[in-house]
Amino acid sequence: MDISDKAAPDWPGSLWAEAVENTDVNAPLDRDLQTDVAIIGAGFTGLRAALHLAEAGTSVAVIDTGDVGWGASGRNGGQVNPMLPFNSPAKLHQLLGATYFERLTDASLNSADELFSLIDTYQIECQARQNGWLRALHNERALRKAEADVKEWNSFGAGMTVARGEDVHRVSGTKSYEYGVITPRGGAVHPLMLAQGLAKAAAQRGARIFGRTTAHSLERVDNQWQVQTDRGSIRSGNVIVATNGYSGPLVPKLDRSIIPLTPIQMATAPLPDDLIDSILPDGHTISDSRRVIMYARREPDNRIVYGGLGKRLGNGELGGFDWLRRDAERVFPQLKGAAWTHRWGGQIAITDDHLPHLHEPQKGLVIGLGYNGRGVAMSNVMGRVLAERVLGAARDTLPFPTAPIKAIPYRSFKLMGLGSAVWFMRLLDAIETRS
Repeated sequence: MDISDKAAPDWPGSLWAEAVENTDVNAPLDRDLQTDVAIIGAGFTGLRAALHLAEAGTSVAVIDTGDVGWGASGRNGGQVNPMLPFNSPAKLHQLLGATYFERLTDASLNSADELFSLIDTYQIECQARQNGWLRALHNERALRKAEADVKEWNSFGAGMTVARGEDVHRVSGTKSYEYGVITPRGGAVHPLMLAQGLAKAAAQRGARIFGRTTAHSLERVDNQWQVQTDRGSIRSGNVIVATNGYSGPLVPKLDRSIIPLTPIQMATAPLPDDLIDSILPDGHTISDSRRVIMYARREPDNRIVYGGLGKRLGNGELGGFDWLRRDAERVFPQLKGAAWTHRWGGQIAITDDHLPHLHEPQKGLVIGLGYNGRGVAMSNVMGRVLAERVLGAARDTLPFPTAPIKAIPYRSFKLMGLGSAVWFMRLLDAIETRS
């Protein structure tokens, strides 16, 4: 992973890291390598690309400043949500044009099925369940927008339904919302187990994976790419950069093409059967339509995991957990008095147009990032597509348009104002929810 901190990072104290046997299993790169493809970033995108390439007989080396799943891939909410966020179908059509609108819509709506099929094919043990996703709607305006969008998405086979009243109360286990959209293809995974399972499958097919290895420079040498690290280098014909929210200055302007946000999560202690059975009783995942969303799921060991948007404090610690606990108790009053045993967070990448970005700034260098909070499903698609491009797929056949890397205008001011913007959005959400 291409991050600026050169020190070997520690694992966050997440529920996910606690549940796996090994969270630091790959040795650093300590020699010079020659390979067909070098991949920078051992998250979902890079690992999916490595698996596809290794299975095709291509020699692959993957490096990461942390290790497999150290970043957002091993820390996220694990929700497999098959829909692009933020943009309505009409806005997507405007941004992409007819051809890429249809391709990307099809890819996103099928992304969950694709991931669960991959998990089944490679027998990845990651607590996968495809019980559906409920997107709760916080007011009538959100309902009207959702009704229009669902009609359009369903014309592409999404299979979404709009639920109201008692149907929403029953599926969610809360009366905090009167409307919602149910997407039956949605589901959940244990994200760090998924990352480790992808790494294992790729390694079994010949991919070499190195942890605690930072890429300090990337340059063309004798018609090949050279990735330089502290104790070794990789020479390759192709490089895939898959660093997403942890992108640094390795590729010019890449870090300035995204806004890094800081989602945070909390997990309860295991809850009594009668209490847990009153929350998301059919096993749906849930998120909502507010500007500052919540998302939650129930775990096989009777825990509830609840997430939202936090912030990075000046001392490097994460903030926002007090608000998150209050919000969890507002949405699910059953959780008042519950013990919250785990708190953690990480970074995701938000793009200016809220779309995933595919870049190819030079021959043999391909980059995919910017999942805007839908990375579990869409990073799997992007990793496959990056591998297909390296293997020779024509640009104009891909579901993502290839775009130049562009720095977000006034990015530094947007970052400085992010805390105030989040506070104001929470205020608007609260007013709208009460009304």
